[in-house]
Amino acid sequence: MVNSEEAKTIKEIVEEFFSKMTIPARVELKSDLEGDFLKEEDRSLDISIKVDDPQVLIGEMGQTLNEIQRFLKAIVNKKLGRPIFINVDVNEYKQKKSEYLKDLAKDLADEVSLNKEAKVLSPMPSYERRIIHSALSSRTDVITESEGEGLERRVVIKPKP
Repeated sequence: MVNSEEAKTIKEIVEEFFSKMTIPARVELKSDLEGDFLKEEDRSLDISIKVDDPQVLIGEMGQTLNEIQRFLKAIVNKKLGRPIFINVDVNEYKQKKSEYLKDLAKDLADEVSLNKEAKVLSPMPSYERRIIHSALSSRTDVITESEGEGLERRVVIKPKP
């Protein structure tokens, strides 16, 4: 669990990071209704960043954003002396991408179920593949698999045999 003092420290670290990059950013830590920032059962602390030019921070296919998140996680973990998983989102890019991928997964699964032909998606990062797998995990008419290696790893949606 992240207490309010640790949350304040994390927010200061993130604000200082963007300040040193000379990027004006509004930083917000997402807390639940009880005011907790990270509970034991949660996997990550959500950090929302608002900027005027988000593409610079997002990069191609979100790669720059992933690297910023990795870098900030290392700084936060070193400063606090314990592992804390953080999820950094810029101008709701990841949230919108997640919603898009869930809709895409549902639409493609419906098509696969109807046509009985597998659909191969474009290569994507692991967190995006996880969204597709999760979105379709309760379906009884299709299965998902990841195939390929490295940057060419992709999801395949197949009709259930």
